[in-house]
Amino acid sequence: MSIRHGLLALLARGPRYGYQLRAEFEAATGGAWPLNIGQVYTTLGRLERDGLVEHAETDAEGRQCYAATEVGRAEASRWFTAPITRADRPRDELVVKLALALAGPGVDVRAVVQVQRAATLAAMRDLTRRKLGAADPAQALVIDAQIFQAEAEIRWLDHCERTLAAR
Repeated sequence: MSIRHGLLALLARGPRYGYQLRAEFEAATGGAWPLNIGQVYTTLGRLERDGLVEHAETDAEGRQCYAATEVGRAEASRWFTAPITRADRPRDELVVKLALALAGPGVDVRAVVQVQRAATLAAMRDLTRRKLGAADPAQALVIDAQIFQAEAEIRWLDHCERTLAAR
């Protein structure tokens, strides 16, 4: 997920200050992607440098607010209408881990798969409990996506085991 675009999308709705952006981002994602406040302010600085946001009025409590520029609102709109490609996503650390385990001697790859399976199943149980307490549809959808990703990971680990057994 692009923090840059996430913050820009929130600012396209209207001016906000840093902690407000952090809270709204985390609320919208159901806390699935917590942000460090330093990330927020670093990203705001870059967005400002790139002409996508600007300083807005200071609020009643003296907090510096930021607002999307016209270019920033256009970029947020472009982001919402453009698909996310597989190439846009970060590397999958589990895939890299298993590939490297297979590439060298001395690693029990089947044990690596089993440890990951146990962790993923535990995560799925936790996600299922969290979904029951989801406060709004956005949070429920985020948790659903995480559950589906965990299910896909379990299917892939099953495939890895079958492939290793056939060797």
